[in-house]
Amino acid sequence: MANARDLREVRKSCSRSIAGHYHYAQTLPQILHELADSAQPEEAPDVYGQGKLINDFEAEVAQLLGKEAAVFMPSGTMCQQIALRIWTDRRHLPRVGFHPTAHLEIHEFQAPRRLHGLQTVLIGSPYQLMTLEDLQAVKEPLGALLLELPQREIGGQLPAWDELTAITGWARERNIALHLDGARLWECKPYYQRDYAEIAGLFDSVYVSFYKSLGGISGAVLTGPADVIDEARIWQRRQGGNLYQLYPYVLAARKGLAERLERMEAYHQKAKAIAAALSAFPQIEIMPAVPQTHMMHIFIRGERERLNAAALEVAEESGTWLFGGLAPTQIPVYQKFELSVGDASLDVSNEDIVALFQQLFNKVEQQS
Repeated sequence: MANARDLREVRKSCSRSIAGHYHYAQTLPQILHELADSAQPEEAPDVYGQGKLINDFEAEVAQLLGKEAAVFMPSGTMCQQIALRIWTDRRHLPRVGFHPTAHLEIHEFQAPRRLHGLQTVLIGSPYQLMTLEDLQAVKEPLGALLLELPQREIGGQLPAWDELTAITGWARERNIALHLDGARLWECKPYYQRDYAEIAGLFDSVYVSFYKSLGGISGAVLTGPADVIDEARIWQRRQGGNLYQLYPYVLAARKGLAERLERMEAYHQKAKAIAAALSAFPQIEIMPAVPQTHMMHIFIRGERERLNAAALEVAEESGTWLFGGLAPTQIPVYQKFELSVGDASLDVSNEDIVALFQQLFNKVEQQS
């Protein structure tokens, strides 16, 4: 099996990819030149979170999400922990509920507990969406409830609008603060067919990311009531996130928002078309079967090493990147990868994608 360096070199040599944008094929100078071209000559860098460039962008995102104010931070990890700390402090109840696959639970080394002393309650099954019944089964009072839309770890699934409003209504009736992990909120509009402000309006605070579906460098924004955002800025400084200058991240975020926000519907339609095409293979299962966003998890039956090796051969021969490594699943005969549609995906026909996967399976059979 090729090492990580080999994989990066092969991917960089590919002219096409069935997932994501084209950043993998760009050189660092190309990326920086595009970023420089997006800046206006009169614009100046921010200084410690202040300045027209960053503050105008914060106001733009706040307006888009229907919130009073917003603050730009280096990471969503920082945004979310700060939001939950503020809400639970205000309710004098340091207990937060969220899904077992929430980013805070599986990717942050227990930071809510270690840094902020928050008790965490895992709600529902790690393999399914949280339901109102799951919430009603929680016996301890909560200071805050975090919901993720869409839920990445289960294939980008979304609750139906009626279920979502039932959950948020239940929380509001109990004075539980509602925070939205909207790392991929931009992907939700095609499914809900509602403006971002209406979706965000169900929550007291909302975090959004700019480097995922929008293709920015890094950076996130936390939105909410003005007094909460003012307090969040203090916590940002306490946690070392009020960097001297953030303008490269702001420029990349602004550029991604301007260029890609209107493409979400096209990405979603392409994701559904890819899922329909690949579901014809008996070796493939897709979750969810019909993508609700432009993300899905693809499960492939076969031995992981053989599939990885075959995918690398297909990439070298066709110049098209399929996936960069399969993850094991609970069912040993199935491996999986995450496919998130982007600009590059739109340029590969569905017929080509089917042909490429047929090549993949032919190569696996030849290895037997």
